[in-house]
Amino acid sequence: MPRPEWSEYFMGITRMVARRSTCLRRKVGAILVKDKRILATGYNGAPSGLKHCEEVGCLRETSSVPSGHRHELCRALHAEQNAIVQAACHGIPINGATLYCTNKPCVICAKMIINAGILKVYYEEDYDDPLADQMMAEADIALERLCI
Repeated sequence: MPRPEWSEYFMGITRMVARRSTCLRRKVGAILVKDKRILATGYNGAPSGLKHCEEVGCLRETSSVPSGHRHELCRALHAEQNAIVQAACHGIPINGATLYCTNKPCVICAKMIINAGILKVYYEEDYDDPLADQMMAEADIALERLCI
């Protein structure tokens, strides 16, 4: 088996992180990397100490909310948000970092990525959010889909 390239290596770890997700609809993982070092990881799930969706059910699912709408009805933080928050909680600077994520970020995550100073985002699965794409382009943050 050949040694994986860096992007393949980090995306493989990102997929493993996604397996920790407690979301009933979509399992997403994210990692922040700088200088080939992992700074923080995150997956989508409820805030620390609160019951997860797999325990209490999914309000968005029972209300038939389509994907990409009414994010405020979800108990969970997105994987990208959790990675950024974990870095902040532990005093890890992420300005200039690269984000690897199993899914392309939504507009809420895009705004956090911009303000956190993340320079590039690699993702695997597409997520249709034109405003997120527009804001990331305006902020000159490179988005690259990896098909590994």
